[in-house]
Amino acid sequence: MLQTLITNWWLLGLRGLLALVFSIMTFMLRSSAETFTLREFAMKGMMIFLGMLALTAGACTVAAGIWRASTGKWWLLVADGVIVSAAGLALILATSFTLDTVTYILVVLAAAIGIVELLIARGLRRHLPDEWFLGLGGVASLGFAVAFLLIKPEEAGSMFLWLGSYSGFSALCMFAFAFRLRSLRASIHKIAQSVSS
Repeated sequence: MLQTLITNWWLLGLRGLLALVFSIMTFMLRSSAETFTLREFAMKGMMIFLGMLALTAGACTVAAGIWRASTGKWWLLVADGVIVSAAGLALILATSFTLDTVTYILVVLAAAIGIVELLIARGLRRHLPDEWFLGLGGVASLGFAVAFLLIKPEEAGSMFLWLGSYSGFSALCMFAFAFRLRSLRASIHKIAQSVSS
C-alpha cells in the first residue's frame, strides 16, 4: 500500500486542498449563518458545497487507491474514499437541512474516516515508523465526532466554527502526509524491496 500512496501522493494532496477550500468557505459563511434572513440560505448552500467537495475528495481517494495499485491493503483507501463520497452524496440529495440531520451525518462521516485512517496509519508504521500525520488526522476525526455528538451545537454559526476548524486541521494533516509521501519518491524501489522481503 505504501507504494500506491507514494505514487499517488498528489491525489491525497488534492484532497487536502479541497478540505482547505471548504474550511475557508465555512468560516466565510459563518457570519451569514448568524443572520436570521440568510441562515437558511447559508445552511443549504454550505451543505451542498460540502457535499460536492466531499464527493470530489472521495473520488480522489478512491482513484489513489485503485490507480497503479500495488499489493497490500490498498482497499482501505478505496473504503475511505467511498465513505467520504457517500456522505457527500447524502448531503447533496438531502431534502432537510436541520442541524440534527447535519450533525449526525457529520458525526458518522468523521468517525468512519477516523477509523479507516487509523487503520491505514497502523499499516504504514511497519515500513514508515516516523510517519504520524495520517494517524493524527484519524485521531482528530474521531475526536471531532465524539465532541460534536456530545456538544451538539444548537446554532448554525457554532456548527460552522466547529466544522471549519476540523476541516482546516484535516487539510493540514493531509497536506503534510502527501508531501511526506512525495519526498519518498526517489526511494520507492528500495521501499518496494523492503516491503516484499
